[in-house]
Parts: sequence; structure tokens; C-alpha cells
Amino acid sequence: MTSVLYDAPGPRAKRRNILFTILFLVALGLVIWWALSLMADKGQLAADKWSPFVTDSEVWSTYLLPGLWLTVKAAAFAIVIALPLGAILGIGRLSEHRWIRVPVGAVVEFFRAIPVLILMFFAQAMFVQFTDIESEIRPMYAVVTGLVLYNASVIAEIVRAGILSLPSGQTDAAKAIGMRKGQTMSYVLLPQAVTAMLPALVSQTVVIVKDTALGGALLGLAELMSQYRTIPANYGANTIATLTVIALIFIALNYLLTSAASWLEGRARRTKKGTGAVLGADDVQELNAPGHVTDHASGGIAGADGSL
Repeated sequence: MTSVLYDAPGPRAKRRNILFTILFLVALGLVIWWALSLMADKGQLAADKWSPFVTDSEVWSTYLLPGLWLTVKAAAFAIVIALPLGAILGIGRLSEHRWIRVPVGAVVEFFRAIPVLILMFFAQAMFVQFTDIESEIRPMYAVVTGLVLYNASVIAEIVRAGILSLPSGQTDAAKAIGMRKGQTMSYVLLPQAVTAMLPALVSQTVVIVKDTALGGALLGLAELMSQYRTIPANYGANTIATLTVIALIFIALNYLLTSAASWLEGRARRTKKGTGAVLGADDVQELNAPGHVTDHASGGIAGADGSL
């Protein structure tokens, strides 16, 4: 089948694609075989390295489950705070009042341009200098603060882009029936923009869950990822096995999160309040990049040079 965007491959192209696929699979198999052979030579595939995760319940009750709980708690706090804060900042950037739009835009661009790890370090230092928070729970506060500041700024851009993706006729129609600006945003624009924003928001919540690992690696938060140090210290240097199990737990956690969000998205679309516009993962990557510009006329996301 041929379309404007795609030309169906002919016989030679099909043979070439099949050949490239076979070569890639062979190369991938060789790389996996080499990696497994290297692990076997180092004793990382021995049964005693992996069996504790099946036979010893203390690995889960003492290390993995408490770490998972801290990961979920830090991510949940960050998501619950960042989502409404990001929505407020995103709406603020759309304000017709310059005294609101400019300061909010400066805040969003500032925190979006700083790596989340630096924000965590700054938050940790601020809590040490200016608060009496106990050292045991200080890393949790620092991680949540850094995640909120960064992700609320990204979510603000997602909200702004989602609202601008709506046809301008929606606002005109609301004005025509006498709606005020707040009513137009609350009852017309936001409900329709939700379906466009959901995929991007889900992608950002997954980023929040994964970024909690930064707090464990560098701030001493005893979350899930940090257990890659404590478990091998007590179960015979099984670092590879520990990291594999931790990775599988993260995959399962993020799969549950995206599955729940997909269910919500499908339910929202069935209400027929959407416009069909969707902000996807690529848009989130652009929104994470400082200096991008949103095209107010078309509602599209433009680069720093203004090109779409």
C-alpha cells in the first residue's frame, strides 16, 4: 500500500529488509551469548546468587519491599503535589495579564532548565541549613522537593500545550454565550484538553517514579534502587541478580501505572470530550528541553528557533 507518507517496499526492498532483520537478530543473539558467557565466567549465573530471591523471604521483607514502599511513597507525594502545581503554572502561563504570565514563565523556565539531581542537592542543603528536619527523613524531603520543582515545570508546559492544541473556536464559543475567563478554562478548555494531555502526563509520572532512584544513589534514601548495595553485602556479591530483580520490579510498577492511566484515558475518550489531539512521548522530550517555544497560532510545539 502506498500513501503520502509511506511507499510500500517492492520485492527487492522486502528481501533486503528480511536480510537486515536476520543479521540484526544474529548480532543480538551473539551479544546476549557473549554477555551471558562473561557473567558465567564471573560466577554471576550460579544458583546461589539467584536463589535467595526465591527461597529466602527476608530478602523481600527486609530489603526489597521496604525499598519499594519508599519509592512508591516518594513518587506518590511528588505526583500528588506536582500535578496540581503544574496545572496552576500552566494556566498562569496562558494568562492575559503580563504581571502573571511573565513571572510564572520565568519560574517554569528556571526550574525546567536545572537537572533534577541538582535540585535535590540544593533542597538537601537548604533543609540542613534552615530546618530542624531529622537526618533520617531529610533525604525523603529533598527527593520530593527536587521532583516537584522540576516535574511541575514540565507538567506546566504539558498543560499549556494541551490547552493550546484546542481549536480557537472553543474559546470563541464560550465567550459568545457569556462565559467568563475562569469559567471558560474550567468548564470548556480543561475538560477537553485532558485527553490530549494524558499520554504526556503518564510519561512524566513514569519519569518521576524512575527519578526517585537518584535519591537512593546519592542522597542516602533507602528506596528500591539503593538495595543493590545492601543485598549483595549480605548475600554473596550477587550484584547482577539484585539489579535484575530491581529492574523487573520497576518494570512491573511502571506497567501498572501506565495500564491504569490507559484505562482512564480510554474512559475519558469515551465521554467524547476530546478533540483527537494527543501529546505523546516525543512531545514530552521536547517539553523537557529548555528553550522550546509553543506556537500559539497552531497549538503545535516548536523548537528554540521557532520552527515546527
